Amino acid sequence: MERYENYNKDLLGYLEYLKYQKNYSSHTILNYKIDIEEFLEYLNREGLNYKSVVYSDIRFFLMYLKNEKKDKNSSVDRKLSSLRGFYQYLANEGVVKNNVFTLLNGPKKEKKLPRYFEYNELEDLFMACDLSTSLGQRDRLILEMLYATGVRVGELVSIKVSDINFSSRHILILGKGNKERIVPYGDYCEEILKKYLKDGYLELNKKNNSYLFLNNRGDKLTERGVRYLLEQIIEKTSIQKHISPHMIRHSFATHLLNQGCDLTTVQKLLGHESIKATQIYTHVTTDRLKNVYEHSFPRAKIDDDLKK
Repeated sequence: MERYENYNKDLLGYLEYLKYQKNYSSHTILNYKIDIEEFLEYLNREGLNYKSVVYSDIRFFLMYLKNEKKDKNSSVDRKLSSLRGFYQYLANEGVVKNNVFTLLNGPKKEKKLPRYFEYNELEDLFMACDLSTSLGQRDRLILEMLYATGVRVGELVSIKVSDINFSSRHILILGKGNKERIVPYGDYCEEILKKYLKDGYLELNKKNNSYLFLNNRGDKLTERGVRYLLEQIIEKTSIQKHISPHMIRHSFATHLLNQGCDLTTVQKLLGHESIKATQIYTHVTTDRLKNVYEHSFPRAKIDDDLKK
């Protein structure tokens, strides 16, 4: 068992590093934990020491993921990213000599465009919230703020009332890696924010909580809680789509670009470190431009009579 005597300590140390140093959300940390534990369980079955993994061990692990587990390229790439981060942490802590995962790249990802809501669908979601109740006001504000700011769900639930500048209509957001950014919000979000703070928030805030979004017990709303209530809201509409906080974030970015906003501004609003992460939305807007062009430009398509 000497092979694994420090396994729990090293993994726990890494997860705490992600939480307290990198400021990752609990959802992201859980995914890292699952990916790393899968690899360590694989090593256990193969009788390998996680401290002395070599390049060939990783290649066989990749073959296992592709041939036995039938994982998609995107899943394999995500797991490699999780393990690359874990072994970099182990290398920095002197647990291993070097990060062997830097020796190989992940498989080519399947091209997957971000899914988003059309504006009329978002309006249906907004209207599904009952503003006569404290929870309905809170839920409407969650939708409005996700769409108005494009924040991640972890950033949303971490907003405190003191983070909001009501005069300039800006919110201070603490993003990934403890990086701060300022995001604006507009008239619609301002209207429901004022209503919530004067009414529903006072009813929900039974414990004098500083966070903006609270559950019915007066505690800070969790990321899981937001995902659950969004599922409840969409069931009240006729929209036949899966919903998630990130899908509303996608809608925010896509709609901005469709209306002519430049990519660099969208990058800053989303809190992306690299513009490459933002460029995926240009594929969506390019498809939209092509569709508009084909339906609007008189010489985009040849008449059927001319094709004969």
